[in-house]
Amino acid sequence: MRMRRIGESEKTGQLPVRISVVVPVYRSEPILPELVRRLEPVLLELAENFELILVNDCSPDRSWDMISNLAAQYPWIHPINLMRNYGQHNALLCGIRAARYDIVVTMDDDLQHPPEEIPKLVAVLAGGSDVVYGTPQQEQHGFGRDIASLVTKLTLQNVMGAEIARQVSAFRAFRSQVTKAFAHYEGSFVSIDVLLTWGTNRFAAIPVAHKPRQQGASGYTFRKLMTHAMNMMTGFSTMPLQLASLIGFVFTLFGLFILVYVIGRFFIHGDPVPGFPFLASVIALFSGAQLFALGIIGEYLARMHFRSMQKPPYVVRENILPRESAIEQPTRSAS
Repeated sequence: MRMRRIGESEKTGQLPVRISVVVPVYRSEPILPELVRRLEPVLLELAENFELILVNDCSPDRSWDMISNLAAQYPWIHPINLMRNYGQHNALLCGIRAARYDIVVTMDDDLQHPPEEIPKLVAVLAGGSDVVYGTPQQEQHGFGRDIASLVTKLTLQNVMGAEIARQVSAFRAFRSQVTKAFAHYEGSFVSIDVLLTWGTNRFAAIPVAHKPRQQGASGYTFRKLMTHAMNMMTGFSTMPLQLASLIGFVFTLFGLFILVYVIGRFFIHGDPVPGFPFLASVIALFSGAQLFALGIIGEYLARMHFRSMQKPPYVVRENILPRESAIEQPTRSAS
């Protein structure tokens, strides 16, 4: 998987582009107007045609009402309301599938990803990459969240098999052709970054600014990030099965060593290894290894069971299409 590191000074291309910005929304009612206000001039300057897809992930506040009001003011906004809370990546998948334009940009709803940085990502795409990540110059999270984020990225690196996994973020831009690789994916657990690897190996990363959250607290807690990492391993990788096999192999060697020791002691000294605690410890070790392996295998069987149920990754409650004429911007002549 190829990865290029791009300097901050790289400028955007001159050719007009068409952009779909996808933003999952959760507990962001007061932030959304500012997000739209800052996005509009960036997209007007950068894109020939554009749209903003706001996917309400069943937010418990009045985010959907705010999205509806913004859509009435800005016809280029495409609101989508999900039936229940499915999670950030599931909401992203819904928005990505609804996107109509050549370039898809995903970002958080809390303004930690400055809209003004979008041209940097688009410029790298123009250089030949298919997926570009905006890597934070300095993340604005707490210690526990940073540790959990690091574990998730290390897990993703194993799943993706590439160094670029260390630089992934929710701030990405990619060509819409990549989404054809997972157009028919219907699993209930979604990892956008893994799905993108199904469609291309041309990845890049560029440093971008990362601001503190404007209001409220992030929905991604330490526990949720660790659960996401575990789901990513068991949902898209065979690493846990390989780990279980390795542990089983190690304990098998240990058992053979104990057997050779017992037999050797019997022939040399004529008596068995004394002590019930020693025997009980060995049994406990082997029992633990077996239960550990069975637990991992059971996790995979459970995922196969859920997959056979055909549980959808999301269900849309409302899908309000924007007015076509309002998002068609005049084509700029080449300078």
